[in-house]
Amino acid sequence: MYSMRHLEIMAELPGHTTLGSAASELRISESALSQAITAIERQAGESLCLRRKAHGFSLTASGHHFAQMARKILVDVGELSATFPQSDGKLRGPVRFGCFASLSPHLIPATLEGFKHPDVQLEVRVGTHAELLPALRNGELDVAFVYDLSLPADLDKQEIYRTEMHVVLHPEHRLAKLKRPLELADLAEEPLIMYESEPSTDHQMQLFASQGLTPKIVAAVPQMILVSAMVGRGLGYGLLMRRPNNAEVSVEGRPLAFRDLKAPNYPNAVVAITPRGVRIPARVQALIEHCACAMAESW
Repeated sequence: MYSMRHLEIMAELPGHTTLGSAASELRISESALSQAITAIERQAGESLCLRRKAHGFSLTASGHHFAQMARKILVDVGELSATFPQSDGKLRGPVRFGCFASLSPHLIPATLEGFKHPDVQLEVRVGTHAELLPALRNGELDVAFVYDLSLPADLDKQEIYRTEMHVVLHPEHRLAKLKRPLELADLAEEPLIMYESEPSTDHQMQLFASQGLTPKIVAAVPQMILVSAMVGRGLGYGLLMRRPNNAEVSVEGRPLAFRDLKAPNYPNAVVAITPRGVRIPARVQALIEHCACAMAESW
């Protein structure tokens, strides 16, 4: 088994042409360095250095490869040591987080802004439940921000903010002019531009089914931004979760009207999910808490 000192010695050798120079940099005697190289070669089972009196030394091809691998291992170990443990209170290391697609324009920018931990490297993935949940379970993601809809029992949840469904309409739509909350019966015969992504699609259909109604779906599109754009042109209405920093215009700059939806509009929440029973690293928990604060300030 190679020791860390063995790796340090081999990583240092490519920068020198004499054992004396390398020994000085490693702060050991030349004879001790020579003995260490011999011990490393014995474990390697082949020559790693060519040592000639009055001609210094040089690494063999295998020696150069060994030195390159040793340097990589030392860099990885250094990064590991800098990340774990975080006993000095400074957060370091990677955080890979996912976000449900329709949430991403509202949650990701506000969460990234003001996260004041420069030694934490954030990686973002946007997707559906079908993409995010497997990535969370197999360790590709540390946390995912999603709606609390149809989530399996093997996940822990932390609430980010409470929300509920509301209706988005063209401002000139007759229902937009009503002062009262809208009911599903008001909407059943109107053209629905449905946001098609599980579990959102299923949730919308369940709302209508609970009242014995069937929506009149004229289009099912995979992007919420497209729902808003179509509504902005008067092609139908949309249903979406209330969210912070939500602009009342479409991507084309056309005005939109948002109206409350009367029961059975069941309250919901955006949550941060992690695998059940897994200890959450401090840097991941810091991101979750920052996200909750950022969302609270964005309403």
